Amino acid sequence: MQYKSPARTAFVVFNTIFLILSAIFCILPFFHLLALSFSGSSAVEAGRVVLWPIDFTTAAYEFALKGGKFTDAIFMSFKRVLLGLVVNLVLIVITAYPLSRSKEKFAARGIYMLFFVITMVINGGLIPTFILVSQLKMLNTLWALVLPGALPVFSMIIMMNFIRGLPEEIEDAAMIDGAGNFQVLFLIMLPLLTPSIATVGLFSIVGHWNDWFSGLIYMQNIKMYPLQTYLQTLVRNFEEMIRMAQGDYSILLSMMNARTGRAAQLFLGALPVLIVYPFIQKYFTTGLVLGSVKG
Repeated sequence: MQYKSPARTAFVVFNTIFLILSAIFCILPFFHLLALSFSGSSAVEAGRVVLWPIDFTTAAYEFALKGGKFTDAIFMSFKRVLLGLVVNLVLIVITAYPLSRSKEKFAARGIYMLFFVITMVINGGLIPTFILVSQLKMLNTLWALVLPGALPVFSMIIMMNFIRGLPEEIEDAAMIDGAGNFQVLFLIMLPLLTPSIATVGLFSIVGHWNDWFSGLIYMQNIKMYPLQTYLQTLVRNFEEMIRMAQGDYSILLSMMNARTGRAAQLFLGALPVLIVYPFIQKYFTTGLVLGSVKG
């Protein structure tokens, strides 16, 4: 009777309308950005572009892929995401598994857990971290972008709680059959962790892909900038980049301006995450919810 009552019907209608409007307001800026990137410079300068390209041209994308250092930056980001994802997942799994055990099986669990939780609210600060990275000779290397955040504690806690939600009988049966801890983890537990791995993996991918500040701090050579750092400098100094490229790209530059160029490169920067997310969305909610059941 609750689901057929007028109050319930009104709530469902209101909630549906609200969510649709929220989705539209989230999507419209993205479509505006896309329209700007495919529009001619004169139409953009005149403010005639809203949600549909005017004077359609791909000059901004041709310039992004051929001019400047966009291609180098996007390959740098891909390398960072791949290396960072592997490092994050390995450390998350091998840390979360022992911390998911009971105090009877791992007596020092509480001490280690306290140590990790403290790092979530207290850190050494930017200057000590930079000095440490510099003294370890990691400036202008890919490791400077990966190692300072090698173990995301929040993701580790999600993984730990997911493992604690699995039946303990699975591990006990494997131990009785003679399996060791590593065999239990990699041969039995790991296949069961797919939803949680997809969840923390998505966190890792998005975190590495969207981070621009680390590249700005640890990379002193613009050729080593990851994509988001490059885009951040691009938004501020696109006119300067256009002036530097005038000689080689005069035809393309005559059909675009700073706004269309920025829009094209910003769209290309967001595209990989938009492509990856739908394929792991089905695991994302499952892993996040199951990983938060037990504390």
